[in-house]
Amino acid sequence: MAHAAPASRRMTTPRRRPDVFSARTHAAAALALPVVLGLVYGFWAAANRRHGGPITGWNLLFGFLTALVFAVVFAAVWRLAPRLRRELHALAWFAFTGCAIGFLVNQSGESVLKSAGLGLAAGVGVLLTMFYRYYTREDAGGHRRD
Repeated sequence: MAHAAPASRRMTTPRRRPDVFSARTHAAAALALPVVLGLVYGFWAAANRRHGGPITGWNLLFGFLTALVFAVVFAAVWRLAPRLRRELHALAWFAFTGCAIGFLVNQSGESVLKSAGLGLAAGVGVLLTMFYRYYTREDAGGHRRD
């Protein structure tokens, strides 16, 4: 009768992924990511609002204010959401994504119902994806397994 060989300690101990970037690089990315995403989002919202017309001072102001608000809210969700339980964590990203997409669609001149529907559809997709990700990588106490 064949028996399984005992597992080595190397095979049974969980390994963490190597961290290839320094703490300084992580700190720079934590500042740069919301700023860059905010600028892209602000440019996109301003372009949707002007409908292909000329760029005006009000359009630039709108784009920069939109970028500022997006960057601040994104940074807040990115920093605060991991402290929540996995359901609320996924719900925070759902609300953020749904509002962001709905606002962009609304700036293109579409109806409020269409912008709300597309924001809701995109948000539900993010909710399902994030819930699955957190559900498979955290235990019931909210502690990460990887």
